[in-house]
Amino acid sequence: MIQLHDKFFKPFISEKEIQQAVQRIADKVAEDYKGQTPIFVGVLNGSFMFVADFLKAYQHPCEVSFVKLSSYQGLTSTGIVETLLDLPDNIEGRSVIILEDIIDTGRTLKELVHLFSNTNVKEFKIASLFYKSEVYNGEYAIDYFGIEIPDRFIVGYGLDYNELGRNLKEVYELNQKHMINLVLFGKPGAGKGTQAEFLKEQYNLKHISTGDLFRFNMKNNTELGQLAKSYMDKGDLVPDEVTIKMLQEDVEKNPDASGFIFDGFPRTTAQAEALDTFLATKGMKIDATIALEANDEILIQRLLERGKVSGRSDDQDEDKIRNRFDEYNQKTAPLKDFYEAQGKFHSVNGIGAIDEITMRLGKVIEEL
Repeated sequence: MIQLHDKFFKPFISEKEIQQAVQRIADKVAEDYKGQTPIFVGVLNGSFMFVADFLKAYQHPCEVSFVKLSSYQGLTSTGIVETLLDLPDNIEGRSVIILEDIIDTGRTLKELVHLFSNTNVKEFKIASLFYKSEVYNGEYAIDYFGIEIPDRFIVGYGLDYNELGRNLKEVYELNQKHMINLVLFGKPGAGKGTQAEFLKEQYNLKHISTGDLFRFNMKNNTELGQLAKSYMDKGDLVPDEVTIKMLQEDVEKNPDASGFIFDGFPRTTAQAEALDTFLATKGMKIDATIALEANDEILIQRLLERGKVSGRSDDQDEDKIRNRFDEYNQKTAPLKDFYEAQGKFHSVNGIGAIDEITMRLGKVIEEL
């Protein structure tokens, strides 16, 4: 097992298997191009090791050049492919073979085809060391490939995670623990905090309350705390990116957690989308959103009783409580639609004994 940045990776493909695959591709290309001098075009950065070993295995006349494209950030493809280094000039009328490190969705391949469509090459073919057939869109033929692999995030032998791991001789795959990431909804008094405490113990989850994060950062006068305070002092809302940054720091502090309970965020559809985007960069996702549902009148009585102990003025005024409920309903309705569209919204009865409610929540989690 190795660690790169905040992620752990386990061995997947040995150096011997890789070299055998490289040799197979080189032998097949040599057989197809007897008596010719093809141009091999490596796709940087990932293919540099593959190109070097391929050329050692291909002991026939040839030329080599490189293009540079980019579409990956963290663990996910941005979906936007940039051309960072153009094609060589001397390819007109020549046979060109692209040397790719890996073909997955085909976005980079599509950009390569587009690049060559504006040239007068005799022909061009695609050779890839690794090939994720289950996610490839199948738009173009893959002429040569070394090893077909499932849709896993891999590093090593030229492939990176945020620029680390390219120099490894073997290939490693992301060590994916079965993580459970939850968003917990509930009106004031519904018992979110109480249930989050039980769930985090039972499932080794980290409870992240945005209210707690703000209090911690502001109390400790962190850079993010100062930034949040600067907006609050002006009477402005704290931008979503500041809150996301606080969440990110807390997630990265807990690499051994089996998942996270997000409490108090997201509050809007835009925040839900921002949370999805952030989690995707960590190879994570929201598995379920759970709303603790309870009758307003019962919750009002709970809060009024709590107010006698807590001393909170907003727990002692029924009108203020109802206003908080109205605000919750207005904000949560679009979020319910957002997560229902993803098949992730679950409603749980929040009335009853604490252990009964915990069992209901546990049932939802066990079914994930």
